[in-house]
Amino acid sequence: MFLHLGGDVVVPKKDVIMILDTHTLTSSATREFIEIAGDEGFIKNTSGDKEKSYVVTTREIFISPISCKTLQKRARSSKYLE
Repeated sequence: MFLHLGGDVVVPKKDVIMILDTHTLTSSATREFIEIAGDEGFIKNTSGDKEKSYVVTTREIFISPISCKTLQKRARSSKYLE
């Protein structure tokens, strides 16, 4: 099963660890985690300038233009099966 994150980016659902809303960056721990990941080159921006969520996978963190709620619905939907 795959999850479409926006643009041309699709990841296996089994690789998704968590989906964060961009508003969660108010937490200092979350903000520090994202900053370190960015400094180390683990962040891939698929959103242009329309950041709505962060999708943390086993290999990378993707910035998505799709809201957390929509990504959660997609992850639970059988429509996005292999």
